[in-house]
Amino acid sequence: MTNSINEMRDADCILMTGTNTAENHPVISYEVVRAARKGANIIVIDPRRVPMVDNATLFLQIKPGTDVYVFMAMMHIIHREGWANDTFVAEQTEGYDAFLATLEQYTPEYAALMSGVSVDKIEAAARIYANGERVSGKSVHGDERGHSAIMYAMGITQRSSGTDIVKILANLTMMCGQIGKPGTGMNPLRGQANVQGACDVGGLVNVYPGYQQVTDDEKRAVIEQKWATPNLPSKVGRTIVEASHDATDGSMRVNYVMGENPMMSDPDTTHVEKALRALDFLVVQDIFANDTATLAHIILPAASALEKDGTFTNTERRVQQLHPVVPSPGTARQDWQITAEIAKRFDEKMGIVRSEGYWDFADSSAIFDELTTVTPIYGGMDYGRIQEEGLQWPCPTADHPGTPFLYEDGFTRGKGKFHPVIAQDPFESPDDEYPLTLTTGRVLYHYHSGTMTRRSKRLDWADKGGYVEINAVDAEAIGLKDNSAVVIHSRRGKVKARARFSESVPPGVVFLAFHWRESPANVLTQDIKLDPVAKIPEYKITAVRLENPRTKAVSPPLDG
Repeated sequence: MTNSINEMRDADCILMTGTNTAENHPVISYEVVRAARKGANIIVIDPRRVPMVDNATLFLQIKPGTDVYVFMAMMHIIHREGWANDTFVAEQTEGYDAFLATLEQYTPEYAALMSGVSVDKIEAAARIYANGERVSGKSVHGDERGHSAIMYAMGITQRSSGTDIVKILANLTMMCGQIGKPGTGMNPLRGQANVQGACDVGGLVNVYPGYQQVTDDEKRAVIEQKWATPNLPSKVGRTIVEASHDATDGSMRVNYVMGENPMMSDPDTTHVEKALRALDFLVVQDIFANDTATLAHIILPAASALEKDGTFTNTERRVQQLHPVVPSPGTARQDWQITAEIAKRFDEKMGIVRSEGYWDFADSSAIFDELTTVTPIYGGMDYGRIQEEGLQWPCPTADHPGTPFLYEDGFTRGKGKFHPVIAQDPFESPDDEYPLTLTTGRVLYHYHSGTMTRRSKRLDWADKGGYVEINAVDAEAIGLKDNSAVVIHSRRGKVKARARFSESVPPGVVFLAFHWRESPANVLTQDIKLDPVAKIPEYKITAVRLENPRTKAVSPPLDG
């Protein structure tokens, strides 16, 4: 996030797209509701009628995968009507003219045809966002132009063109100068606790801690010196889906899975199982024996978040200290302790001699101190400074107060770069054989692959699993009754679930959360067409058909 969570309560306009914030990020949703009650305009762009629509002043219910046409049309309108922030664009950006040349074809009429959203709504969304309009008068910030924020999540990024869509949203943000101020910016809502922190400290295939590129010889040399480890890898590694393909073709023989459950969370589960079974050696380190652990050669019991100390970095870049609440059971250890012990044994087997105590950290505080020496954005932090409310990076020096919002004094790269982008359709579109679109996600009472939340009797009672949301029109077409069994077919496989009639999904769209072991959504999704940059699969758009198992009736073709 470029901005802070509590800033959202004072935003004049919040554009929410590809995010079911009320269910997936409920704490953040409270701030959005506060903003709405104080007179902010809330714009929701989504294929589903997510709960936040109840607080929205404008809802654009798009056909799945067509949001990109709406975004492009909004920018077309903003340019046409003179709503762009010309001063910001001239002083702080580059590449604007080349970007404008791509907008001509994306008229609001074209976007309406592609998305199913009316021209009037697209024009209203463009005007409200660009000008930071409030329902209740002038901006609370006292600026001539109100402050607008964009919030998005995996409905945007888990797409075969997700990187391009994020660039399009960045173009929209810069075009209107809605960045570098409180209550503005680009605000991706991260999907799991501490996923931001994992990325910050190097848990990605292309960077070392602090987002320093592995291909940057100069920065890599500094890290090599501080770690006393020459010849650190300079080659970008393989992402999780790519690794799955590598295991299948035999080019990867060992996999170490820590705190993850690819048998539930990765696309095309049938292929994932084949890949994991093809390995010579699979290690799973986790707090419970999950679905992936059933295939492991060795399981290493780890401590849970409530049983360990350390730091979590949340979605607003806030580094916070974690304290244990209960002791770990049995032989479970903290993840860093397990990793350090394995590293010691690697050194022994490889004959690598290091300084005495190299892997013998006294505690998590010692690890964090070492981390700050190689992570410039964390450079001014220590346990003493973060123990109360934490600090937001970048925090480069010991007297730096942290950074509530980014780019107040300009962009990191110098000038913000406009990227000319052409709209791309999803990899799979409905056809006569698979005439419906499946989209996946989460529900309020459960989390990710259900490894933790589905063990809670109270949460399971609140929302029992294995159901798929279907519009009554699609259900009636094959004679389904509410709460009856239904089979969902895709080109990868089939899943049986309970049909739950819902007006949240329009005709032609079905929604299945990926928490349910008994109805695993990712049996249906594909891992063939990935985003070319981020290598993320298209979880959000899969062509499917429904089958009534009692009558064998299937979803009629598109013209049926």
